[in-house]
Amino acid sequence: MIRLIVRRLIAKWISFIKFGNSTFSKQQKFLLFDARLTVTGAFLTGLCLSLLFAACSAPSSVNSSNPSATSVNNSTPSKATVLRFGYQKSNILLKTKGVLEKRLSPEGVSVKWIEFPAGPQLLEAMNVGSIDLGHVGESPPIFAQAAGASLTYIAGIAASPAGSAILVPQNSSIQKLTDLKGKKIAFQKGSSAHLLLVQALEKAGLKYTEIEPIYLPPPDARAAFVKGSVDAWVIWDPFYAAAQEATKARVLIDGTGINKQGGYYLADRKFVTENPQIVKATLEEIQKLEEWSKQHREEVAQTLAPVLGIDIETMRKVTNRRTFGIVPIDDNLISLQQQVADTYYQLKLIPKQVNVKSAILTKEEYAAFSPKI
Repeated sequence: MIRLIVRRLIAKWISFIKFGNSTFSKQQKFLLFDARLTVTGAFLTGLCLSLLFAACSAPSSVNSSNPSATSVNNSTPSKATVLRFGYQKSNILLKTKGVLEKRLSPEGVSVKWIEFPAGPQLLEAMNVGSIDLGHVGESPPIFAQAAGASLTYIAGIAASPAGSAILVPQNSSIQKLTDLKGKKIAFQKGSSAHLLLVQALEKAGLKYTEIEPIYLPPPDARAAFVKGSVDAWVIWDPFYAAAQEATKARVLIDGTGINKQGGYYLADRKFVTENPQIVKATLEEIQKLEEWSKQHREEVAQTLAPVLGIDIETMRKVTNRRTFGIVPIDDNLISLQQQVADTYYQLKLIPKQVNVKSAILTKEEYAAFSPKI
């Protein structure tokens, strides 16, 4: 029946539109064209209604009792079966030890590790849904929030101020911070190195506009530093220690007495809301590994030296100047992070004012997954 109706409509349509060789006036052709559009609308409407009625009257091919069938009305979030963890070389021990796999595998959750050169790239991936959780310094979340990213802070990382520094070539004429005026300085924009530079310049009485920032990720920044294309490089471990050993770079200043906070573990807000137990298990394993590392620094160095391709003495240096541990998200940490956000906004390095609290969960939500620290 439907096919017959459609055929008749099409036949009428074809007979109607065959007027191209007629001798109608321009005005008549215009009227006919307008009528043709009307018929087209009627044709499409009739066709859609016919198909709709047919669909409504046709028997369903889906067995409602089939347990494998997915209901569109089921709004209950499903538990994740894969944790996509974004990491940097500074936290590669977590991947190397395999503690998350051991903890999550019995619960039917696998772990996918995705490496990034720095925090900004990691949070960009989180913003587009490529990863669920990761760790960064204090600055990347501010730039991510300013860009509208939907993320949330889940735990703080203990500060390791001695693990970041401003490096200059061994024979550089730069001897003090004020000598950086007018110099080309390489660093990853929006990273912890960025904040260290800002704070160091402020300490020296220099304005950010008095230096020439060269925005480069760590590998490219090192190449530029070695070539002499830049005058200084702001960087963190293990890149910092490796550069000290390989290039004999001189430390102009490190973060001691400047850095007041460490980094953060962050996660996609939706992932945290739907998978609090996975977040809880992850943070508990991180905390256990941090506590173990604090008491076994030599073993940490021995484990990571071959993984990172760094000699054991350099790796010992990295391990010994690191502060292990995670810290809870509290009012003090939020206040410090807001100061970071305000600093970048005042320097016009982010386009809008950032409210850190908009990426903070409630105390009850933190209590649900935060390990006892």
